[in-house]
Amino acid sequence: MLKMLQAASRWLANYTSIFIIGIAVLTFLVPDLFKWVHGTTQTIILGIIMLTMGLTLTTNDFKILAQRPLDIFIGAASQFIIMPCVAYLLVNVWHLEPALALGILLVGCCPGGVSSNIMSYLCHGDVAFSVGMTCASTLLAPFMTPLLMQITAGEIIEIDAIGMFQNILIVTIIPVGLGCFLNYLYSNRESFPTIQSLMPGLSVICLACIVGGVISTVYDSLVARGFMLFIWTFAVVFCHNTLGYILGYFSGKIARFSTAKKRTISIEVGMQNAGLATVLAGTFFAAQPLAVLPCAISCVWHSISGTILAGIYLKWDQLHGVK
Repeated sequence: MLKMLQAASRWLANYTSIFIIGIAVLTFLVPDLFKWVHGTTQTIILGIIMLTMGLTLTTNDFKILAQRPLDIFIGAASQFIIMPCVAYLLVNVWHLEPALALGILLVGCCPGGVSSNIMSYLCHGDVAFSVGMTCASTLLAPFMTPLLMQITAGEIIEIDAIGMFQNILIVTIIPVGLGCFLNYLYSNRESFPTIQSLMPGLSVICLACIVGGVISTVYDSLVARGFMLFIWTFAVVFCHNTLGYILGYFSGKIARFSTAKKRTISIEVGMQNAGLATVLAGTFFAAQPLAVLPCAISCVWHSISGTILAGIYLKWDQLHGVK
């Protein structure tokens, strides 16, 4: 039974995008399937995702923050400058309606995604740097995300910066901290690696639940406004994500990073914690239900595009004889 669960976890980690797309399609066919995923339930599910992240982090991962301060500073600065600015630019160029604009801006103001470390590993990036960037942006998120939303979205809607700070603290920092503490206490136990091996699968299932919950929430609006609403929103998400990858890579180039570090910062900047954005949109912009749509699309697309980008980097290595 345990081996079956471990195999399932590996499959889910390797085929995250396929599984989430499958859940999204299923939910669209059966709209009430994930009606239960909203409000407090949604927040708890995101907390579980962040807990799984914490369970895989060790004290050595946090030492990177002290050992490589310049790299981490450049990475975090790129993360919280490039993505909000690109989101703000797209919102104004595409003249998005307020609800969709809020969703894109929220994705742009969130920290890096938890699956970016896997993508960095797959494309021969600097995994230690990736983990350090994820830790740094997650730790900064309670302060930076409300501040950046106040700057970029303050004209659209009143931002509850204090409430957002508290919410991010509860659903990110506390679960990650708890996971790290448990890792520190029990890492020497024989059973602990087994528990860790199940975490990727649990994280993917939780993310799929969040996406399913969003589709259940916006189903009526999608049906009423037609397929073009989805295409229009996806186009903006695609541009935001792609420009993040490109500009992230060039920020590494300006900093004269190695090829491995340039790939890592590209992935870290482009892949956002869209699950966090989804929960925040549902909590703070409930009056604008369509705000969660760009966040949900980002949840799915960032996993797909990250896998594609890692594959492109690997293909480049093969063509140039790099091992």
